[in-house]
Amino acid sequence: MRYRLLGPTGLRVSELCLGTMSFGDNWGFGADEATSHKVLDTFEEAGGNFVDTANKYHNGQTEEIVGTWLRGSVGRRARSVVATKYTLAMDHEDPNAAGSHRKNLHHAVEASLRRMQTDVIDLLWVHAWDEWTPWEETLRGLDDLIRAGKVLYIAVSDTPAWVISAAQVTAELRGWSRFAAIQAEYNLMERTPERDLVPMADQFGLGVVAWAPLGGGVLTGKYTRDADADSLRRESNDARGRTSERNLTIARTVDAVADELGASSAQVAIAWVRSRGYRTIPLVGARKVSQLQDTLGGLELTLSEDHLARLDEVSRVSLGFPHSFLGMDRVKDLVHGEIRTRIDARPRS
Repeated sequence: MRYRLLGPTGLRVSELCLGTMSFGDNWGFGADEATSHKVLDTFEEAGGNFVDTANKYHNGQTEEIVGTWLRGSVGRRARSVVATKYTLAMDHEDPNAAGSHRKNLHHAVEASLRRMQTDVIDLLWVHAWDEWTPWEETLRGLDDLIRAGKVLYIAVSDTPAWVISAAQVTAELRGWSRFAAIQAEYNLMERTPERDLVPMADQFGLGVVAWAPLGGGVLTGKYTRDADADSLRRESNDARGRTSERNLTIARTVDAVADELGASSAQVAIAWVRSRGYRTIPLVGARKVSQLQDTLGGLELTLSEDHLARLDEVSRVSLGFPHSFLGMDRVKDLVHGEIRTRIDARPRS
């Protein structure tokens, strides 16, 4: 396992982030505590130090499982980079037990600290955009937590690029702590973050933590190789459009590349996400040790230019306006002049 600096910070995180949403059974499915700890042990033994959870997962049970594991070995808490999230509703009868406002932030963080049996959260994510709370309120509340020593770094998940951009500039102008990373669904089936979120992250130097890099299991060959795939998960993926004919075509291409390389489909899907650049870190979940071991193999896999081109061709999305318009050669001639082909422009970061 190698390590990367998270966004514009000096924080060293493993090149793979372990997601824990499958740890717990409070939602009626998931891994029990013993199995969850084995998955965490396997990740740690491979050199992984970046663990991602959330207060919402299994209604707090997941944080408790992570907390028990952190205290199971001397020095483990100090070696681990623990990320959790707040925003999502923890009590659907209480209007203030949800959202990104200061009151929910305060209670959520205190509860997360208790559940994980720790005195500091290494990285706190705003779990999703709350359009009812001004970003200035959220940012100032997060900055106060950093100044109080309860949170070390902050980041933002599932939020429009324009909101994050405005928040970053506001924080810079007011001397508040800025986001270190964004989290978004990003995989071969879901490349729409390339329209605005990824370029925005490049502009601000933010890390990109890609959730669902396996497309909810569709990119593992589950539905293209195994006719007896998990029907419950299939129903969920059908509802989200993940098993459309387009996506199954992408999955079959992943399967073909995997067969040529003697790798698993999951490893190819992970290798593609890792190919997106230094800032991008796949966030993988696992209910079984074997699933994590398979995924870890993707860290050793390098896709050739031909493989990348084939995967790019089958999964490419339209960037839409204004990106497609500005990318037209005639428009480029108007913006830069027809001499543009002889100008050596500065490379993008």
